[in-house]
Amino acid sequence: MTLRAEGVGNDELATVGGKLAQVVKIMGDQVTLQVFAGTEGITTDSEVIFHGEPPKLRVSDNLAGRFFNAYGEPIEGGEQIEGEAREIGGPTVNPFRRIQPSELIATGIAGIDLNNTIVTGQKIPFFADPDQPYNAVMANVALRAKADKIILGGMGLSERRLPLLQAGVRKRRCARSHRFRSSIPRRMPPVERLLVPDMALTAAEYFAVDKGEKVLVLLTDMTLYADALAIVSNRMDQIPSKDSMPGSLYSDLAKIYEKAVQLPNGGSITIIAVTTLSGGDITHAIPDNTGYITEGQLFLRNDSDTGKVIVDPFRSLSRLKQLVIGKKTREDHPQVMNAAVRLYADAANAKTKLENGFDLSDYDERALKFAYDYSEKLLAIDVNIEITQMLDTAWELFAKYFSKEEVAIKSELVEKYWPKTE
Repeated sequence: MTLRAEGVGNDELATVGGKLAQVVKIMGDQVTLQVFAGTEGITTDSEVIFHGEPPKLRVSDNLAGRFFNAYGEPIEGGEQIEGEAREIGGPTVNPFRRIQPSELIATGIAGIDLNNTIVTGQKIPFFADPDQPYNAVMANVALRAKADKIILGGMGLSERRLPLLQAGVRKRRCARSHRFRSSIPRRMPPVERLLVPDMALTAAEYFAVDKGEKVLVLLTDMTLYADALAIVSNRMDQIPSKDSMPGSLYSDLAKIYEKAVQLPNGGSITIIAVTTLSGGDITHAIPDNTGYITEGQLFLRNDSDTGKVIVDPFRSLSRLKQLVIGKKTREDHPQVMNAAVRLYADAANAKTKLENGFDLSDYDERALKFAYDYSEKLLAIDVNIEITQMLDTAWELFAKYFSKEEVAIKSELVEKYWPKTE
């Protein structure tokens, strides 16, 4: 809705006929408001009260263990948060105050920790089809990740999916959720979706910057966030860019992902987000822009041989893993990771030969058997073990299907870690 007003700031909150709204556009004295709950029932003579400030979140240690709506209000019936009110969506941490990430964030999921190890202060998305169990993976990460605080920012979640993610975070200390009625999850006001990441990251900055804690922020689903950007942009008559997305998409995503940081005081913000793909299209504007901003990506894929969902070792990549593997993890980690992926690639080649009617060699047969066990015991998302156990499992598979020469790992590591036969 649009009205005439003066002295109003961008992003300022307002109340229109008793409904909360936010300023989304100002041209002279023409002010456009996005009404969160919709404009139904609002008349042309409805009273408009401007609050004089943008959305804020009250921060204190009492944020821990709570669930909130997109406005920062508790939704589980608890008391209101007392503390300092901080404006959401502020600037990222000054580069001068950042240090190079060097600490491991262990998720307990072998397909991540073994091949795509995540580092504190990193920003990395899951690229997944809408029918894949990415929320189940996020719940497992929330349960097992080695972090001081886990913060969940949910956009467009139906109440059917919300309990799974809440269960993953309830035993941890902090959560933020944007609830949607399961019957019409996508009809909720888009501006609410736009508030969620900023609210979650404001809480994260309190714990990381002020308290020096290691914070992991889980955001799902950033595609619904980008869709909300497109809806608001379209209503403001902005010219759309690629795939009907606003031209500001890159900047809008970057201001969220660049909140990831490693701080000198030991605090850090690590962001793992979900970006659902439309028909697996990685060239769509949302994943395309996301890939330019983030430090890698995690791909989920249905494995036709085992029938399980795996973390794809070919398309997944953590660009910061070299900062910790073999340093914060066991010395053999880099070579075991590389050898396993290489042998898995040999199995993919053998499968192509088989599908095209070529005879398989003995090595091809062994590579295919290795790939099956590797997918089932290490790549599947339901494998939740410590990194040392992941490495030991990989060595057992090497010894089961290959000779020491075929594995091609440094001899001193082979002598030290190759399983001893009785």
